[in-house]
Amino acid sequence: MPLPDDARAWLSLILARGLGARRCVPLSERFGSAARWTEHDDGELRELGLGDDTIRSLREPDSKRLTDCLDWLAGDRHHLITLDDPFYPPLLRRIDDPPVALFVVGSPKSLVRPHLAIVGSRNATVGGIDHARSFAALMARAGLAVASGLAAGIDAAAHTGSLDAGGETTAVIGTGPDRVYPARHKALARRIIDHGALVSMFPPGTEVRPGNFPARNRIISGMSLGTLVVEAGLRSGSLITARLASEQGREVFAIPGSVHNPVARGCHRLIRDGAQLVESGEEVLEALAPLAGELATSILELLDTGAGTGLDKPLPAPHIDHDPDYDRLLDAIGFEPTPVDVIIRRSKLTTAAVSSMLLIMELDGRVAAHPGGRYSRAGSAGPRQGPE
Repeated sequence: MPLPDDARAWLSLILARGLGARRCVPLSERFGSAARWTEHDDGELRELGLGDDTIRSLREPDSKRLTDCLDWLAGDRHHLITLDDPFYPPLLRRIDDPPVALFVVGSPKSLVRPHLAIVGSRNATVGGIDHARSFAALMARAGLAVASGLAAGIDAAAHTGSLDAGGETTAVIGTGPDRVYPARHKALARRIIDHGALVSMFPPGTEVRPGNFPARNRIISGMSLGTLVVEAGLRSGSLITARLASEQGREVFAIPGSVHNPVARGCHRLIRDGAQLVESGEEVLEALAPLAGELATSILELLDTGAGTGLDKPLPAPHIDHDPDYDRLLDAIGFEPTPVDVIIRRSKLTTAAVSSMLLIMELDGRVAAHPGGRYSRAGSAGPRQGPE
């Protein structure tokens, strides 16, 4: 695929020492795009708070690392998604000091979907694996993508549950985008790339380092409406993800377990500290509905202004087609704006299910939202034709 014209400029920003998103924002505000730093002299860069070491790193990037990044970007379905890119995850952009850019393998378009993070222990029990798969499958059927970290145990089960249900999933990894860790998940990674995206903030060539995983966890929680912890020990990295989600103003959910199960103790601590105890996916969907609705509005605004970006067409939602619940919901929506309570009564679906399904149908272009919480069929979404 052709490289973007400003790829070298962005890669220099990524590779420069001591330069994060906070330092890039002034560049964007002054120059229109942080990548336009190349058009300005050192004095102007100093005025924006960049030190001499940082400027030197920008002007003279490590040639091998830069070449490795450019070579990687030349590969099929390899993308660099920068802060000012329309495909940058909208919720991630809101956190304090988000990554300057993301290396993505797969579909960047999946990154703008509403996500739920599902995380947990690498040493999960059989019951925990089942919970992760079933909750992820329900999220997929409701139109949410699942974000997790490709680790063994709960992470892998969450990715698999979403994929098996026909949904999309995002794996955020703690290595470069050219590595799969653990290596035994290479087949799962290929499935994720075909039905979602593999994402890293680290340049190609970055090996496994323990210090990378907290940063990885921050992306998982930051791009998601909320974080569900299925099983976690008291020293689990999943508790870090949950804490980050809380600090980012997102919902945190935890599934309770047996008092005799060591990988349930972390969930019990989260619940004592204020996480929502949940026993079903419907409870999660109901709690996420307000933020999901806000996110849908921002995505639709992006769709309205996204000509030329690939966002000027509805996002694909293959799980909607031939799904009896979505058929029933569409049948309950009239061509005139219909209140949600009437839609719920007609469809006989739960409030939580209707809220999430309306979101994904709106993103898919099948229904239109109106003031006062009312919905109508959109465009060609006419009544289904039954057998003659």
